[in-house]
Amino acid sequence: MTPAPPSESFRLLGELVRLGAPDALRLLAAVGLLAALGAFALARRRKALALAAGALAPRLAPTAGLARPGARLGLSVLALALLVLALARPQCGARREVTRRLGVDLVVALDVSRSMRARDVGPDRLARARLELEELLARSGGDRVGLVLFGGTAEVACPLTTDLEALRMFLRGAGPDSIPDPGTDLAGALGRARAVLESAERGARSRVVLLVTDGESHVPGAPRAAAELAEAGIRVFVLGVGARQGAPIPETDASGRVTGYKKDGRGETVMTRLEEATLAAVASRGNGEVFEVARPDRGIEALRAALDALARGEVSGPAAVAWEDRYALFAYPALLLLLGALLLPEARRRSA
Repeated sequence: MTPAPPSESFRLLGELVRLGAPDALRLLAAVGLLAALGAFALARRRKALALAAGALAPRLAPTAGLARPGARLGLSVLALALLVLALARPQCGARREVTRRLGVDLVVALDVSRSMRARDVGPDRLARARLELEELLARSGGDRVGLVLFGGTAEVACPLTTDLEALRMFLRGAGPDSIPDPGTDLAGALGRARAVLESAERGARSRVVLLVTDGESHVPGAPRAAAELAEAGIRVFVLGVGARQGAPIPETDASGRVTGYKKDGRGETVMTRLEEATLAAVASRGNGEVFEVARPDRGIEALRAALDALARGEVSGPAAVAWEDRYALFAYPALLLLLGALLLPEARRRSA
């Protein structure tokens, strides 16, 4: 089935055409204004000659007329209009190409539980994780990337895709309200990420799950789930978010202002810490590595290097129309018209 042409394209003489910079067409209004001002100036000059010379005007200025000045004005206006069309970057294309790039299949499992609101890494754990993932996506090359959000349960926010801009939209919208179920289930997140990888067409030789979390889990079995992924040929990398000394979990109102801190049943402030032992066990059983946003030597740069070192296979991207610029069809005639307007004399030569 042939994909429908984009909404900004149109058919012209049977060819698929679009404008690369349609906002440039607004300059046509300025060209129209210049044309009106030029016509007004010609009419005013003609009227001034008639008032000054009256019936003797043909004898006093026999070479004066409107034909040549009007022609020069017309050539100049038409040239400017063509230059505006060239600036709009008309493009023509009907050939569809399938992009093929080398990359890995990567599913990011992002923890959005309440403990990710802690502010031991700025601005808070979840916001810092989103920033780090934005940087990772900016250098993902030909990877196919998916997104799973989890707390007490796990949900697929975005399946594997090469459209990283769409993925960024889902990532920026991820927050504590994305998964209303309280708690943290690392094993469930790993299982849902595995389902995303196994449901997609195998387009890369390496498959990876990146678990982004502080490591707190209220459901056991995360290391065992990571081992099952490793047996299926899926490596589990971990990006730890948080500090070892820990921090309280803030309670916020609708505007995001901190109104207090989470308390336990005895009324004491709950402290949340980076669970290094859990993260290390998950990475070890998942045949992966542990990285931390708070450690420059083991942060996102090291993670990107580890992903780049994996075996990379060919990934097919979406089919796209190959557009070719055709501005020269308007720019060259415009230059010729401007040259003609300059060479055309203002008045005809007076005969001997």
